[in-house]
Amino acid sequence: MRKTLFSATGLVKQFHELRATDNVDIDVKPNEVHALIGPNGAGKSTLVNLLSGLLPVDAGRIVLDGRDITSLSAHQRVRAGLSRCFQVTNLFKQSSTLDNLRLAIQAHEGNNFRLFGKRDAEQALTTQAIALGARVGLVGDAVLQAPAGSLPHGAQRQLDIALALAARPKVLLLDEPMAGMGPDESARTVELIRKLRQDMAVLLIEHDMDAVFQLADRISVLVYGKVLATGTVEQIRSNPRVQEVYLGTETA
Repeated sequence: MRKTLFSATGLVKQFHELRATDNVDIDVKPNEVHALIGPNGAGKSTLVNLLSGLLPVDAGRIVLDGRDITSLSAHQRVRAGLSRCFQVTNLFKQSSTLDNLRLAIQAHEGNNFRLFGKRDAEQALTTQAIALGARVGLVGDAVLQAPAGSLPHGAQRQLDIALALAARPKVLLLDEPMAGMGPDESARTVELIRKLRQDMAVLLIEHDMDAVFQLADRISVLVYGKVLATGTVEQIRSNPRVQEVYLGTETA
């Protein structure tokens, strides 16, 4: 059995009278795609914000690769190996695709470039940025020199993932990466996630059930802030309670 790379146990978040997450347990193993699904209002966004450090937990513990990161800030968690992509892309839209990639790399590896002369540092940074873009399918001058905000929606999502990859994460949180995509863009994103899992674990929050069923090793179903079930694709598909509260009624 593979060890656990990332885990949350007993996570609680209370907003006045509403308990948005209610003793949630979830874990991700190395090179696994673990999908988190559930109806709107189930608490998925709150849970992801707790995991990534945008919200403090009221109770519970979060561990990454043996290290307790519960008290770490969001940027400290990134340094520890946890990167997140948001539902809405977080880009410098007036800057070129290449400049976005450069900035992301420099933010995480800036000290390394101080060992070079200015010209060599710029060239090394550009080389790494081009390679990072290629990793997610952003290639060619037409794409790299275009303002990020002018890219098609799917390409903007690819760029957002690339920016998260600049931190060299052990675990990548993908928050609805297929949102707003057409079939072709979704298919490319599915293939990209398949490739990424060779180098990291992925916690995938997604409404596109076709994509979830293609990608997930395990699925956790969140309902009213609680984990209703966790299992393989077939176990979740055949679970009567999951069919009743989610799969049988939710199509998006």
